[in-house]
Amino acid sequence: MTIGIVFPGQGSQSVGMGQQLAKAFPEAQHIFQEVDDALDYKLSQIIFEGPQEDLTLTQNTQPALMAVSLAIMRVLASQAKIDISKFSLTAGHSLGQYSALAAANSLSVAQAARLLKIRGESMQKAVAVGKGAMVAVLGADMETVKKVADEASNHGICTIANDNCPGQVVLSGEKVAIDKVAEIAKDHGVKRCISLPVSAPFHCNLMQPAAEAMEKALITTELLNPSIPVVDNTTVSPVTDGQEMKGLLIKQVTGQVRWRETIEYFQQQGIGRVYEVGNGKVLTGLFKKTAPEIVCTPIATPEDIEELVKNF
Repeated sequence: MTIGIVFPGQGSQSVGMGQQLAKAFPEAQHIFQEVDDALDYKLSQIIFEGPQEDLTLTQNTQPALMAVSLAIMRVLASQAKIDISKFSLTAGHSLGQYSALAAANSLSVAQAARLLKIRGESMQKAVAVGKGAMVAVLGADMETVKKVADEASNHGICTIANDNCPGQVVLSGEKVAIDKVAEIAKDHGVKRCISLPVSAPFHCNLMQPAAEAMEKALITTELLNPSIPVVDNTTVSPVTDGQEMKGLLIKQVTGQVRWRETIEYFQQQGIGRVYEVGNGKVLTGLFKKTAPEIVCTPIATPEDIEELVKNF
């Protein structure tokens, strides 16, 4: 069976994630130490102990989720000789693309941690608090959501940020426009919209200052060619060239996360099983809704790893 591997993005974090791994496996602990050293502060303490409000600061959340994913990968490689070469394709949701690149040996753990801290800080600073917002539009097809976004754009910036799965699309932009979405959506027969508790309007043009910050950071960062193809969020194309990926990571900051299409690409390539490596089960749920014939399994705990080793 052809196997893929994916890495979660923001929203999957929780205080205490990865702590069992670090206690059970010295190699996992070493990853957290690598991240602490790269950032020059104890992010691991925030990951393991909180407080929640510190972990949910974007500049902490992004490297934290990467650290957990890479700790799991390091344990799989050392305990079961399961490394990235065992998989045919990889992808990551938004910041998870950096986890995928580090897992595929394109970035070091330290490089990924520093880039994600810059990414998180610059995204937070790009828009004044209270000026941006995001909303999930549920149960509508893409054509309807596009009409809603177009109408809301009459009030300010409103664009599709995440196409996560059939019936789950996230809009991002100026709060004055996003606040109109539920009302406009209702006129189009959409019954449910949920405002998201985010600190900034990610993946829209308001993030242009953050894209410029990432361009500056990536210019001085060497990205090696990944060991396996990494499916890019914004183009849904498999990338094997590190230099090409630099440009795509810059575009990703303001661009749409096309996750539903990414899942469909995995399906088209004959992927029959996928492992979600990192905290939570968000991507597993999106696979079930988009391509239920692909078996997606979350790997987050020592018990998950033990089960994977037995059945891989």
